[in-house]
Amino acid sequence: MTPHDADPAPHDADPASGDTDTDTGPGTPGGAAAPGLIPAPRTLTWGPPGRRPFVLDAETVLSAAPGTEGVARLLRATVGAATGLDLLPGTEGPRVELALDAELAPEAYRLTADADALRITAGSAAGVFRGTQTFRQLLGPDAFRRAPLAPGRAWEVPAVAIEDEPRFGWRGLMLDVCRHFLPKEDVLRYLDLLAAHKLNVFHFHLTDDQGWRVEIKRHPRLTEVGAWRSRSKYGHRQSDLWDETPHGGYYTQDDIREIVAYAAERHIRVVPEIDIPGHAQAAIAAYPELGNTDVIDTTTLSVWDTWGVNPNVLAPTDNTLRFYEGVLEEVLDLFPATTSPFVHIGGDECPKDQWKQSPLAQARIAELGLKDEDELQSWFIRHFDTWLAERGRRLIGWDEILEGGLAEGAAVSSWRGNAGGIAAAEAGHDVVMCPEQQVYLDHRQDGHEDEPMPIGYVRTLEDVYRFEPVPPGLSEEAVRHILGTQANVWTEVMQNRSRVDYQVFPRLAAFAEVAWTPLPAPAERDFTGFEERMTDHYARLDALGVDYRGPGGPLPWQKRPGVRGFPREGAPPEVWTPAV
Repeated sequence: MTPHDADPAPHDADPASGDTDTDTGPGTPGGAAAPGLIPAPRTLTWGPPGRRPFVLDAETVLSAAPGTEGVARLLRATVGAATGLDLLPGTEGPRVELALDAELAPEAYRLTADADALRITAGSAAGVFRGTQTFRQLLGPDAFRRAPLAPGRAWEVPAVAIEDEPRFGWRGLMLDVCRHFLPKEDVLRYLDLLAAHKLNVFHFHLTDDQGWRVEIKRHPRLTEVGAWRSRSKYGHRQSDLWDETPHGGYYTQDDIREIVAYAAERHIRVVPEIDIPGHAQAAIAAYPELGNTDVIDTTTLSVWDTWGVNPNVLAPTDNTLRFYEGVLEEVLDLFPATTSPFVHIGGDECPKDQWKQSPLAQARIAELGLKDEDELQSWFIRHFDTWLAERGRRLIGWDEILEGGLAEGAAVSSWRGNAGGIAAAEAGHDVVMCPEQQVYLDHRQDGHEDEPMPIGYVRTLEDVYRFEPVPPGLSEEAVRHILGTQANVWTEVMQNRSRVDYQVFPRLAAFAEVAWTPLPAPAERDFTGFEERMTDHYARLDALGVDYRGPGGPLPWQKRPGVRGFPREGAPPEVWTPAV
């Protein structure tokens, strides 16, 4: 199932409406402890007082119906490892049952627990897998560890009935590994964290001015040269501090295959991003002929060592097109259509100054009968939209690809606010809502001076929880083009995994509930109840080893005061472009 095939529920549904008890807080009718679930399910009914719980112990077997065998294998690898239980195959006695029901939507699931069995039934293996994440939460935070704390312990799940399905078919996280490289093991770990939060799209930002991160065998200098920079700006680009340590790294093609397979096992789609035609200095440093050689001496360029919008963009030549077609041929092989129906080509922050100065670019504009440089960028995008479509893929790009006219089949990542998403959806294009003002998790979480390297507006846990992905005023037809939503993580000021954790969590938990659960209007959302459920969720994050920002602010080793950032005060405007 591709994201645009999903059949999300009505956007005004409310899991707290109706007669069903949807309380996911700590109390149950019987008075036993029950965990707060995140994201909140659509309907949840705790068993009546006195109803016996489901007990998971050495006698419990695992019954996996045809089509659920992969989920069963992962359940043994996660819950089995955390509990120390074998969960052997079986159909009799105390058991966990996994089954499919074609009447349910693909990611919808039902979970029931009583003294006899815990049953998860879903419309697809993906739905069963989402149900197992709820099962882990019901077992308690220690079910997220890698080994049992107390071998031989019996585990209990309160008697419960849950019916659940996601609001959106696209629930994503974009991770930038170009500004600061994350080793393969850290990427695999983030896929586990996405899975634990029922997110299902991993947008893998693989190329930029500051580094090229994927091996391309026909163009080896992309990683031999383009994957490494001599130093890095420390803090915001306006900082006068430098880290003189060379920085870089890349994923071999086998690394990428492993990442994609790991994601597929967890029913996560991977969207590779190869930036065209801007954010290309790493590629130009490796292959100077890709740049505008009639404007500057591109042989003097190195992989960029600072942040911001770079003036060095790709030249609009046939050689550039053939080069990137070759890159994308290898990318498509690494990211098969079953896992990666979309390919992201960037298209953002492409200054046109060099094209305006370039006789070659101006001749190309005249040759193609284009109006201006914006239409020249559109020509780039349209070329690769057609090229990808001929190979069974869909192009998606940042909302700047609207400038100069949008290719017919292209989808849009709306990052500069709602405007681009509204325009694209009303024009019949599919959209992923990821406005910088709300869900860029590199923005600071608090205004206190102890926050590390402050960037952007203050976006608190509550701000993210009150984010609404569907802009008001859209026509009914346009609403159907909102594929879903995505949080983005740009790593200019995040040098390592721990720093990424601090920015991403706990806000990703709030985002996950926004993406999964049909919540009320933003002002009507029960943030107090969400905070109460987060008490349980912090314990899960502890078990997973996540270096999140706690409710009390940064811990001593998380503080980095005194490094110049780029804080912006007040509420963010509806649409804005960062200063260069």
